Amino acid sequence: MSVRYESAVDVSAIVALDTHVHLECDSHGHLAMPDSFFEASAKYFKAEERTPTLDRIAEIYRERKMAAVVFTVDARTALKHEPNSVDELVADAQRNNDVIIPFGTVDPLMGAEAITEARRQHEELGVRGFKFHASLQAFDPSAAEHYPLWEALQEIGLPCVFHTGQNGMGAGLPGGGGVKLKYSNPLLLDDVAADFPNLPIIMAHPSVPWQEEANSIATHKANVYIDLSGWSPKYFPESLVKLASNVLSNKLLFGTDFPLITPHKWLDTFAALPIKDEARTRILKDNAVRLLGLDAK
Repeated sequence: MSVRYESAVDVSAIVALDTHVHLECDSHGHLAMPDSFFEASAKYFKAEERTPTLDRIAEIYRERKMAAVVFTVDARTALKHEPNSVDELVADAQRNNDVIIPFGTVDPLMGAEAITEARRQHEELGVRGFKFHASLQAFDPSAAEHYPLWEALQEIGLPCVFHTGQNGMGAGLPGGGGVKLKYSNPLLLDDVAADFPNLPIIMAHPSVPWQEEANSIATHKANVYIDLSGWSPKYFPESLVKLASNVLSNKLLFGTDFPLITPHKWLDTFAALPIKDEARTRILKDNAVRLLGLDAK
């Protein structure tokens, strides 16, 4: 029988909530992506510890008095590679439910099966959101064929994280490993946000080279947020930093992309950015607590 997740995160006891952490390896040693993608991404990010277990992730965040959203990506059709088990991820998250919050994932190219699986993960497993990587999964989020999935996810009402911008996955490989950057243009999510206004959308990462587009979408659409993972804050686009203290102060979310970037490295450089203290507090914790409904506990 599947384990159902129930959060035990005490928001008053944490100093920050990392909204973007990957679980890359299951308990049997199965990797979430083909070996070539792991080798390329480890080189691209200079990752220190590439495949920690969920128990190890929980230990790291517990020591730092933080909570973390953890997920994997189901790209079985595009990569022809079996994804890691969401059931196992949730079971491990429940064992560490004081600091870990599990998101689910489905492959949009599976059509009706993806909708059925998304509903199962919500109803049976208790996932608190969903993760998509349009470039890795090789789909256009704005295509009509995927609208039934977005409709179902809007009914479920949980946040959906979509990779945007530059890709570390496939970086440096011939042809980028076949990964197409165009699917990660945030403008494709503007259609989704407009047509599904009650679907919370998190645009993952500073969306280089489309940061201005991402800024505009997050400003214009009440249901759209930006997580700040995947880049050291010292490399954030200037326009993003400028808006962090004002119009986007309620829309930005702390995220690292761990294990590719560690929380201590991210936080050290974030502390040097010229951002107002009240906005910094919202970004590191308050915005995510509100979006994930943890303040309603």
